[in-house]
Amino acid sequence: MDETAARPDALLLHRTAASPRAAVLVLHGGRADGLDAPPPWNLPGARMRPYLRAVARATEDRDVVVGAVRYRYRGWNGVRGDAARDAERALEELRALAGPVPVVLVGHSMGGRAALRAAVDDLVTGVVGLAPWCPPGEPVDHLRGRRLVLLHGDRDRMTDPRGSWELAVRARAAGAESCHLTVAGGDHAMLRRAGLWHTRTAESVRGLLGYGPLPDVVTRALARADVPPPGGAGTLLR
Repeated sequence: MDETAARPDALLLHRTAASPRAAVLVLHGGRADGLDAPPPWNLPGARMRPYLRAVARATEDRDVVVGAVRYRYRGWNGVRGDAARDAERALEELRALAGPVPVVLVGHSMGGRAALRAAVDDLVTGVVGLAPWCPPGEPVDHLRGRRLVLLHGDRDRMTDPRGSWELAVRARAAGAESCHLTVAGGDHAMLRRAGLWHTRTAESVRGLLGYGPLPDVVTRALARADVPPPGGAGTLLR
């Protein structure tokens, strides 16, 4: 199955596999608040389609299920954390479909926050956060043993690069393998340097699944004894 098709409730399949060995789920952005449903033509969802295609190409012929999370609401909605709940339901549906396979989550903005929250599920082995929304106090203890690659543009005016850096630092202290990389010239919508965003995301997913090497800059950042602040030496993607 090569085209996106709806599964019950929260899981949208882009590609399935006869004998799944791993899976990747993509989570788009949204709003801080919004109890209306995402419209049929939803710009945050459309923004992630190139990432679905890039991840599918990077994992071709590897029996990897590739899909996306469908949200019930456009917003995070405070303590409700609706996007994270939808991600958790999508993982439950994925488990029923593919079994206990390792999963990498790829999330942009609000979807990055949801991906990091949903990593509490023991299926999740890694998260690639793209300009993730990481407000102060986000939980990190559940990220122990996960690998996190957080990418943030230095021209982002919507989500704070320092917030995602601080989460990477706290997650590492909690036992995660985490790194924070700055996309030079990158904006929140990931339109500037789009090819770089797509390529590094796909390479990171493939590496986190063990189907190829991680990008050199990611390997070096994960091996460091610390997480340098945004734009620090050796953490700039050009």
